[in-house]
Amino acid sequence: MRIWLGHTDAKLFQNGCALTIGNFDGVHLGHQHILSRLQNEADARGLPAVAMVFEPQPKEYFARQRQLALPPRLSPMRDKLRLMREHQPRLRGVNVRRFNSEFAAIDAQRFIDDVLIGQLNVKYLLVGDDFCFGAKRQGTFDLLQAQNAFVTENTSSVMVENTRASSTAVREALLKGRLDLAERLLGHPYQLTGKVKHGAKLGRTLGCPTANIHLPALSFPLSGVYVVEVTGNFGKRRGVASFGLNPTVTDSRNQKCEVHLFDWHESLYGQRLRVAFLHKLRDEAKFDSLEALQQKIHMDMSQAKAWTQA
Repeated sequence: MRIWLGHTDAKLFQNGCALTIGNFDGVHLGHQHILSRLQNEADARGLPAVAMVFEPQPKEYFARQRQLALPPRLSPMRDKLRLMREHQPRLRGVNVRRFNSEFAAIDAQRFIDDVLIGQLNVKYLLVGDDFCFGAKRQGTFDLLQAQNAFVTENTSSVMVENTRASSTAVREALLKGRLDLAERLLGHPYQLTGKVKHGAKLGRTLGCPTANIHLPALSFPLSGVYVVEVTGNFGKRRGVASFGLNPTVTDSRNQKCEVHLFDWHESLYGQRLRVAFLHKLRDEAKFDSLEALQQKIHMDMSQAKAWTQA
């Protein structure tokens, strides 16, 4: 799967392409359905299947412009691209578009003429049933269908237990601690990846050494203590993770992910770990002392081990 940023070489798709456009945040079952159908339609037309995504996501861009809190993100770009590749390995490429003031100002017809036709030579376009585009979201499905240069189709919603599979539904499930529902909507456990970096090493002092997972400066719909399964050079191991602001020891507003692996005593620095969140044990809390925090941490570890063995 090829990944490229911004404009494309006009020669790249001389014979055209089949395209889908979206945020693909979380790559949930609805997204997977779109990618599967796109590949089938591309095969039927003898075209390469291509997806277009945005970084930052539009809502994040507008939140920063208005100095508002960032909306929660499910998947940083690296995780998003990995999940897209895993769920649709035959996808020819992903075009990552920088969403900035210039891009946000492009009106709908210019986006069609300059980007879809001029740069990508789109012959088939597949979009979700709630897709809007262009400045002030004025571009509609009807406008796309009116174009003669390509065929536009949309997809119906994928329903999971009477819930529409959507990034919003996954975020809400995670914020409520419903990791089981989030997994059913995603088709896989919710997961994040990051490299292990040096931290304050407080966990060692408290008898619970942790790996400090470096994450992009985004907002994630997690807060609390979780049972996790971690994948790294060592294979897969279960553990417990703290995700949040660590209010007992810091007043930082940046979320942190710290993972303790059961029965593991070797260095993890520099490794990229994949952390799958399986079950929420409790909400994040501020403790009056490090001793109280230490007691709770060991209770968390015992409860996490009991959950994995149940």
